[in-house]
Amino acid sequence: MKKLSVLTAGLLAVSASVFAQNPTSVVLVHGAFADGSSWNKVIQQLQKQHTEVIAVQLPLTSLKEDVAATRRAIARAHGDVVLVGHSWGGTVITEAGNDARVKSLVYVAAFAPDAGQSTADLAGRYPSPPGSADIAKTADGYLYLPPAAVRQDFAPDATATEQQSIAATQGPIKASAFAEKITRAAWHDKPSWYVVSQNDRMINPDLERAMAQQIHAKTTQVAASHVSMVSQPEQVTRVIEQAVMGK
Repeated sequence: MKKLSVLTAGLLAVSASVFAQNPTSVVLVHGAFADGSSWNKVIQQLQKQHTEVIAVQLPLTSLKEDVAATRRAIARAHGDVVLVGHSWGGTVITEAGNDARVKSLVYVAAFAPDAGQSTADLAGRYPSPPGSADIAKTADGYLYLPPAAVRQDFAPDATATEQQSIAATQGPIKASAFAEKITRAAWHDKPSWYVVSQNDRMINPDLERAMAQQIHAKTTQVAASHVSMVSQPEQVTRVIEQAVMGK
């Protein structure tokens, strides 16, 4: 047991040394109807690999302000950055990913617009998913998901406790943000990875596959709901690690 612990300590030291010499940070961008805590399981797994992780807390008030929040996180990170976006966060990283520090992009059941294109433009190209009918709107124009919609459409494969937490911590998004257009799509210049959620009820899975093909992403398909990072964090983490390693 002592030899094993010494060996383990040695391996950890080597890993930390490699990271110190050539650090790559991971910046995680959540989607609509969520916040940074949606990445908690992935964060824990990445940190075990001595990876610096920053989870952005988006204001969800406009694309411009969400991109600004993401750029602040990129500026805080050390070394190169792998920028990861879920759902609406994919639109955000498509613009914010033009930062010179960003070496690659990972889309997790996420929108990937082109220049001059909005999230709404993309969504309108395919039949609406079931979950879109259950989105509620406040009097001042913010969209949110009632608890029943979280259970049935957003995170049906999460535990009941996780569903309750997601419903309670979600960030309502200004509806007008979905109409804001990308000025320059980073995926034209940065290698990309895409995790398709085959059982997604918030974004049409066929649209996800089409976007992955459009951006020439290395694509992984998982039998998961919209929130694969909650229900299948191991697979999502594995894809992020591939992007970190450039494989």
